[in-house]
Amino acid sequence: MTARPELRRRLRDQRRAIAPAVRIAAAEGFAAQLFALPSLPTRGYVAGYWASDGEIGLHVMQMRLPAGLVYCLPILHEDALRFAPWRAGDPLVTNRYGIPEPDVETSSALDAHAMAVVVTPLVGFDARGHRLGMGGGWYDRTFAFRRTQAAPPLLVGAAFALQQVDALEAAEWDVPLDAICTESATLFPTTAA
Repeated sequence: MTARPELRRRLRDQRRAIAPAVRIAAAEGFAAQLFALPSLPTRGYVAGYWASDGEIGLHVMQMRLPAGLVYCLPILHEDALRFAPWRAGDPLVTNRYGIPEPDVETSSALDAHAMAVVVTPLVGFDARGHRLGMGGGWYDRTFAFRRTQAAPPLLVGAAFALQQVDALEAAEWDVPLDAICTESATLFPTTAA
């Protein structure tokens, strides 16, 4: 099995190489897959992300959210994420990783438990639903409570289909996803390790 750092580099290079027209179509396809999820709530907060480093875009999803769902972006707070409602045109600041986040006091941002849905970017994934992120552990620390509770939010991984790999080993700290949506399919991970 390929070492995680090497695999992470290769997959990030592949997604950055995707042509702009393909990216636009992928954002459309991803939104269609997400909105077709049978367990998608009709009300509450939906945490997305600011697409960077070639990640699949969420702009189509954000623009088409049903009226009862409020789009939020993550904010770095101590060693976990908090979330703030955000609409195009609202002020942003750049965090320490160079990623834009809402310009609000972190103390006024929402806790992870307040989210109905969380869409998390993936670097890689396999058919069992094991995932590879950027390696910082932000989502795993923020949603660690999901390892012991079957409670909201609905956790959905977002990736291009080409980011699927044959197999990934799950780490003990990995928080399982409820679904993984690409531009062309939705995967419901098995519970097998």
